[in-house]
Amino acid sequence: MLFKDRQHKLPKAVADFYNTPPAVEYVWIHCHIGITMNRKSIQRFLTGMQSTGWPHLGNVLSAMLPVIDQMQSSREVFVCIADLHTLTTIKSAQERKRNAEVAAAAWLALGLDPGRVVLYRQSQVPLVCELLWYLSCLTPYPMLANAHSFKDKSNRLAEVSAGLFTYPVLMAADILLYRAEVVPVGKDQSQHLEIARDLAGRFNRMYGTDFPLPEAYIEEKVCTVPGTDGEKMSKSYHNTIDVFASKATVRRQVMRITTDSLPLAAPKNPDCCTVFSLYKLLASSSQADEMRSKYNAGNFGYGQSKQALLELILDRFGTARAHFETWMSRPDRLDALLTEGEARARAVAEPVMHDLRGRLGY
Repeated sequence: MLFKDRQHKLPKAVADFYNTPPAVEYVWIHCHIGITMNRKSIQRFLTGMQSTGWPHLGNVLSAMLPVIDQMQSSREVFVCIADLHTLTTIKSAQERKRNAEVAAAAWLALGLDPGRVVLYRQSQVPLVCELLWYLSCLTPYPMLANAHSFKDKSNRLAEVSAGLFTYPVLMAADILLYRAEVVPVGKDQSQHLEIARDLAGRFNRMYGTDFPLPEAYIEEKVCTVPGTDGEKMSKSYHNTIDVFASKATVRRQVMRITTDSLPLAAPKNPDCCTVFSLYKLLASSSQADEMRSKYNAGNFGYGQSKQALLELILDRFGTARAHFETWMSRPDRLDALLTEGEARARAVAEPVMHDLRGRLGY
């Protein structure tokens, strides 16, 4: 897939909300993504993202926009706002509710069509918790003890809750409840998808169920988005650029990008600069070439390159940011739209659980 030179259009359902013609262009993104699967084989595509705060540039480029692109190629797309998963780290009820709204508004602002995609809050389809229990009873302890989500904190067991330990099983329940056939994964989640495949196979063998074994949606040419410190952009590293935050916040985040100490007059290597790495992800080819020339010529400081990056971010996401604010100002409409998506999700999940209960003797 190639996001370069692709015009994203507002879906009619969303355009009606904004009272805007559906053909309006809202954002152009330049990012190379590839997958290993034949698109014709995709039947049901499911992705989940934890609602832990502002979606950052890495989320948008490497996760959200590739999923939105599936609206054109997949028969069914499910997008789960994984708010149950957030309870392992976020304890505030108010913060959790707000974060779910932020996640939904961001998906919609970027162009997700709620008429074609099932957008729902994980917590509002509690059947997933019932399936979590059934799956947990067939999940061997060593499988979870070897999971990355646990091992990363296994040397600090006081911080490990039962919820964190069983995180991969809840993820498996998210997938199997909707009989998802394709799931996007990064390196940090591929092991969890294997757990879901293993549990699906166990139930199929023991109880005669026919859960699909979910296949990975793999990005061959990963759109790796560096953070402000040069490492991979991640909330856990506190190095993000939050696309939908206030202009002042975005500016502060861009201006703290780590650079070297070369003087203004000195030529600079753009390929060793995080600012340029981020700039070229969003810029057109001509813009990137022009910026590269300025680096090579000298008399061009990092403050200037950061200002150019800031302006590019605000320009490329300007309309999406405005739409985000519109959604956030209408929580009633946002909740109604999510409620509709959750009804559609339950309509898929309930027959699955009805059949499974019978097979388990309940």
